[in-house]
Amino acid sequence: MAAALLVGAGAARAEPVILTPMSDHAVIQQGTPIVVTGRADPGEAVAVKLGSASRRVTAGRDGSWRAVLPAMRAGGGALRLTATGKGGVVATVDDLLIGDVWLCSGQSNMEFETRQTLNGGGIVAGSADPEIRLLSMEHKVAFSPETPLAPRPAWTAAGPDSVAGFSAACYLMVKQLKAERKVPMGAIDSSWGGTQIRPWIPSEDAAALPGMGEDVGLLALYQRDPVAATGRFAERWGTWWRGLSGDAPGQEPWNAPDRRRWKPVPGMTFWEQWGVSEMASLNGTVFFRKTVMLPRVGGDAVLELGGIDELDTVWVNGVAVGSSFGWGSPRRYPVPARALKAGANEIVVAVTDTYGPGGMNGPAAAMQLTPAGGAPVPIGEGWRYSIADEPGATAVPRVPWESHAGLATLYNGMIAPLGPIALKGVAWYQGESDVGKPGYDRRMAALMAGWRRQFRSPDLPFLIVGLADYGAPPIAPTDSGWGVVRNEQRLAAKNDRAAAIVTAVDIGERTDIHPANKNTLAERLARAANVLAYGAKQSASGPLIESASLEGSDVVLRFTGVTGALHAWSAAGPIGFELCGGGSCRFAEGRVMGDRVVLRGDGRPVERVRYAFADAPVVNTFDEAPLPVVPFEIAVGR
Repeated sequence: MAAALLVGAGAARAEPVILTPMSDHAVIQQGTPIVVTGRADPGEAVAVKLGSASRRVTAGRDGSWRAVLPAMRAGGGALRLTATGKGGVVATVDDLLIGDVWLCSGQSNMEFETRQTLNGGGIVAGSADPEIRLLSMEHKVAFSPETPLAPRPAWTAAGPDSVAGFSAACYLMVKQLKAERKVPMGAIDSSWGGTQIRPWIPSEDAAALPGMGEDVGLLALYQRDPVAATGRFAERWGTWWRGLSGDAPGQEPWNAPDRRRWKPVPGMTFWEQWGVSEMASLNGTVFFRKTVMLPRVGGDAVLELGGIDELDTVWVNGVAVGSSFGWGSPRRYPVPARALKAGANEIVVAVTDTYGPGGMNGPAAAMQLTPAGGAPVPIGEGWRYSIADEPGATAVPRVPWESHAGLATLYNGMIAPLGPIALKGVAWYQGESDVGKPGYDRRMAALMAGWRRQFRSPDLPFLIVGLADYGAPPIAPTDSGWGVVRNEQRLAAKNDRAAAIVTAVDIGERTDIHPANKNTLAERLARAANVLAYGAKQSASGPLIESASLEGSDVVLRFTGVTGALHAWSAAGPIGFELCGGGSCRFAEGRVMGDRVVLRGDGRPVERVRYAFADAPVVNTFDEAPLPVVPFEIAVGR
């Protein structure tokens, strides 16, 4: 495993330039060789020095060079890194510390700022610490892991200005670890709210996942030939639509729009604002149609559709010209000459909205079709719409280059550019956007495999936060997408040699998907980090289900990771446990006995046991750490 400082320049030059991911004030991982890479003139000698360690290397024929410095221990104060080229020209990075580096990633609950957490004002005011260094990665989408970072991110020492907007869970975790481990800490926050796990998984690891193999090839085609990739995706979209609607080939809305009933679009605003009752709260797919007259065609054209929320696929005279994702972001697509004709041209846009406002929101003045060498043709008025009321019309196919929801787009833009820097571990808080998408454990395994390869650490610790409680509390057992994700997060950690589940099921807020109590979460993250990364002899996660067995008429649950014994808080017995069998689940009465919970049989079939299996379960079973029992679903053994 190697820490890396990427050193290079856009073209061969005698003067070395030190680039991302390091800058002044960075922390370099202790205890592992330090790799410094860069570029210079071919054959140029480069002297690399960090503190008392130095190496001389020679740039290869392509100008690249690589120096490996010996591992260093924390302590000893700030260091300077220099790369000296011919003529004695020196590039410098100053104020580097040797310590531990933690990468924090995920969606909005990892992005959640320190100033917003409980007692955020006081925490921020007292945050000055020159031995805690922070790096925030800017949101960036990329289609290749070789995409360089620009602009260059900058490390900063912890203080009110840098901590206030930094990830609360990440900062509070490293703050506690620094106090306990007495070494400098570096924290990198690379998160993006609202994202699924899919864009964070490297392409080569996603290729083996269900439904993603074809997307890997499609994304590779898009990098070479976006027009060809759009056409191939449109074939998939068409197959999906024909299966959904029963339309024959050639009879789809983009090929035969007159087969549908169309109504005038009241205005280029979100459809919820039209004052039309059927559109007031619509989450679904709507086709838009516009006829454009062209006197002649002299080549390709550019189609500008204004803002669209959130998914769109666009055809001109039945030829697919674009498909993308964005919350109201402008759409601009090239239109090949073969899709155009003199006279009437039919533009059809399928817009899918899954949450919040949706539709084509203009402004109308920005909407135009510009033929090659010709004047723009305004297209902001005269649109018509037709609701796709076919069942399942919201579950449209999605392109793998779909911004921050595409395949590997955030790994490529926000993780891969970190290079092979060394890390102490990773804290991962994500999953809300994967509710309703089974197989999270497999996707998480693929992410961990890819990131460990990226950072050259096969046993890199991963701390996986289980979803916090959010939504209506259950009054009866029910299927829960949140319950499924929590259980699959547990399985992802259980099936990995260097991962731990960190539950937040008891510290969420029923009416807020972004709970403010990142303080307790950070304590639990630090506890798990102490076990996985530092060898502490304690339970990393708290009580974890080990087995469920039928003993007489009762079901006995055995747990590992219990500190002391289990206790039922504020009740005569544990709550939230369900016996499932015969096609249904029902709440069960039980009692705690040390590291076991015994559920009373009710004379009905029992095949599985679930615990805290709801969007916002109420839980009362804790050990003496105190940590809650981690939510689960498990088969009952005989």
